[in-house]
Amino acid sequence: MSYYVTTPIYYVNGEPHLGHAYTTIAADVLARHMRQRGEDVFFLTGTDEHGEPVTQAAEKLGITPRELGDRHAVRFKQLAATLNATNDFFIRTTDPEHMEKVAQVVRRIHDNGHVYAGTYEGWYCPRCADFKTESELEDGNRCPIHKIELEIEKEDNWFFRLSTFQEPLERLYAERTDFVIPRNRYNEALAFIKSGLRDLSLSRARLKWGVPVPWDHSQVIYVWIDALLNYYTALSYAREDEDLTERYWPAHVHLIGKDILKFHAVIWPAMLMAADIEVPRRVGIHGYLLLGEHKMSKSLGNVIEPFHVAEVYGADALRFYVLREVSFGADGEVSPEGFETRYTTELANEYGNLASRTLAMLSRYRDGVVPDAAPAPRLQGEFEDLADTVCRRLDAIELTAALDEIWQRVKLLNRYVQDEEPWQLSKDEGAAEQLDQVLYSLAEGLRVVSVLLHPFMPGSAERLLAALGQEDLSLDGARLGAVGGGASIAELGQLFPRVEPPERSAA
Repeated sequence: MSYYVTTPIYYVNGEPHLGHAYTTIAADVLARHMRQRGEDVFFLTGTDEHGEPVTQAAEKLGITPRELGDRHAVRFKQLAATLNATNDFFIRTTDPEHMEKVAQVVRRIHDNGHVYAGTYEGWYCPRCADFKTESELEDGNRCPIHKIELEIEKEDNWFFRLSTFQEPLERLYAERTDFVIPRNRYNEALAFIKSGLRDLSLSRARLKWGVPVPWDHSQVIYVWIDALLNYYTALSYAREDEDLTERYWPAHVHLIGKDILKFHAVIWPAMLMAADIEVPRRVGIHGYLLLGEHKMSKSLGNVIEPFHVAEVYGADALRFYVLREVSFGADGEVSPEGFETRYTTELANEYGNLASRTLAMLSRYRDGVVPDAAPAPRLQGEFEDLADTVCRRLDAIELTAALDEIWQRVKLLNRYVQDEEPWQLSKDEGAAEQLDQVLYSLAEGLRVVSVLLHPFMPGSAERLLAALGQEDLSLDGARLGAVGGGASIAELGQLFPRVEPPERSAA
């Protein structure tokens, strides 16, 4: 079975920040997990390089939009690599193959009778590259996302007949109640549809940086039409001399932030319907990572720098923190202090220390070999359905809940050590079998949680599994007792060493 997961493509009008990293981390967790299940996975990310936000940012720097795109696309590629993301392709909307395919699809929408010439007048946010309705504004004429005052713009351009897709979209939402998740975002998108859809500008007349309208080269295709199509166009050229569209389309899940819900949950499926292309299976929406009262945004100047965090603490710690600290789907505050607390109490003390103690006791009491025994009954029941539960959570894109299910077992293993006191059992020759069971249960429990944690913290999980003499990452073996004793352990070192952060402001 194929599984196609995407991040949004990121605007190149600024440097990558933790908000960008958040979505990429989440998509990578899903991609890695599905590979563990034996699925045929394709994971896409990339950059959005056309439109007014990019043009304006380039003008401020005295360079061309192309130069700005080249400069920042490299940084977003570096971000994915820094996060240990396993994306299969990195798309740029300036790729000639993408631009050619966009023109083909937009031509099809036109030829199907869904495009007409008209005049648009309304409130326009250049940073969102979006016309706002009166109901979307705050404080009179202010953008609710970028907090800037907007001006009325009037322009002759080509329109997409979005309004004709109101009933088809309502049917889609009625038939597929999990098309948008979580449920509150589904309700939000459906309410927007039922409030009455207005036709959408498909082109911009006064901009020149974009994909030319195929039948009218005096205009360029509206950046959001161009950008949304990346999910579809990438499959046609991601592999040299191979079209992957039939293999992976429709996308299994688009992961996005809530600020672009309207585009992905309303405009995108309508565009696909207009082009006679199957709509994606699901749109998964997460909330904002907040610093103070606002979401992290380069334009607002409030960011946590992910490259620095990953350099100081490691990518795994960053991946763990953002998915552990904020329930995926909801807004939540992040902070340098919160990061350091999670790093010390959970990663270093609960997981790292558990691993170190277990390996040390195996070395000291059983010459570095995992004894052959049965799992402790008190652990068996707690682990019995763990892998299935994690699968269900991740199928529902409940990433924080899935991580919590696993972490509850990490805590359970720590309590088990304290309750059983293997250091005391080692002093009693008559307790040799009991000590074998305790040590085996600890090693086996660590193996299972590490397999399940691998999508979240791949580097740390692989190091620990290698120290346990285990390399199998498949979910088939993520059951307590699935692997017997006999493995020889190796040195691990500290998974999460103590760090003295050089800058408090950098998490």
